[in-house]
Amino acid sequence: MENLFDSIFMGSFKLKNRIVLAPMTRGRAGSERIPNELMADYYFQRASAGLLITEATVVSEQGIGWIDSPGIYTRNMVKGWQKVTRKVSPTGTPIFLQLWHCGRASHSDFHNGKAPVSASAVRLEGDGIHTPLGKKAYETPRALTCDEIKATIDDYRKASVNAKEAGFSGVEVHAANGYLINQFLDSKTNLRQDQYGGSLENKFRFLKEILDATLEVWSPEQVGVRISPNGIFNDMGSIDFRETFLYVAEQLNKLNLGYLHIMDGLAFGFHEKGDPMTLSEFRKVYTGIIMGNCGYTRESAQERIEKKDADLAAFGRPYITNPDLPERLKNNWPLNPFEDMSLWYSPGPEGYTDYTPYSRAR
Repeated sequence: MENLFDSIFMGSFKLKNRIVLAPMTRGRAGSERIPNELMADYYFQRASAGLLITEATVVSEQGIGWIDSPGIYTRNMVKGWQKVTRKVSPTGTPIFLQLWHCGRASHSDFHNGKAPVSASAVRLEGDGIHTPLGKKAYETPRALTCDEIKATIDDYRKASVNAKEAGFSGVEVHAANGYLINQFLDSKTNLRQDQYGGSLENKFRFLKEILDATLEVWSPEQVGVRISPNGIFNDMGSIDFRETFLYVAEQLNKLNLGYLHIMDGLAFGFHEKGDPMTLSEFRKVYTGIIMGNCGYTRESAQERIEKKDADLAAFGRPYITNPDLPERLKNNWPLNPFEDMSLWYSPGPEGYTDYTPYSRAR
């Protein structure tokens, strides 16, 4: 019987266990969005995972939508990320860079007064966004032109090149949680009538062309994709979500990617317009490695591994306060709680790198 703590091959990568550090925005890169030694310490501390996925990292200035999140589009950003990969490399744990464009989940304050962009001019309904000039209401985005879409795809290609130079083991294309690629996939936010809208094939085209560009740089086993089929975060969710994401998974299955990272509706925050999609549904159409994610405990993650609905289990919030999470789970050591969110996105080491492994805390 397969176990959460067993090793597994992901292509040519031999992962020491099935536990993955989920990508989590932590806001420590500063206003210049350049990774630093503090961030290197953070990922190094968590390298007992089988696989590390970095926080979401913007592929261009246009993609920005979060204060002090990192980027991968300048030379200094590449050099900053090299500090991270060089520190992690001796641990033998692969580290993938998550590629991100916020799309409409942004604000003109991030873009010198210019409106954020999306698949269509559909405003995000929510309680507001934190910008460099304070919390403000969301704005109606501008629909990208076809030429701008091509330029954005090229931004992903350049980001892939930069990620390789920065020393990463691979990249994860962030197509989840209501950000730009998700905005193209979802019929709620994609009202286009051109080759990027309407049919399932057309709505998938943007992601497919981004992956084509990414696969010019990386081998398929070095590329993952994250989707959130049940997600309502960032005002997402459409009636046809099941049809849409089964189609997406079927198409991704043809690419022999390293993994498909799925936000698991049975674990957390499932779709309000119907029964949540399950990993078992995706297993019927996706034959490669499936990574499940969302609110797992050791028991719920193990259950998915044993049933072979998932091959890997990503953990987010518990990893914030437990840098030695795999050891704690394996040995049934108690977990530090993570209720206090006040330091999640603050600058500096407090609430970031100042958590002590259990073996030293006793």
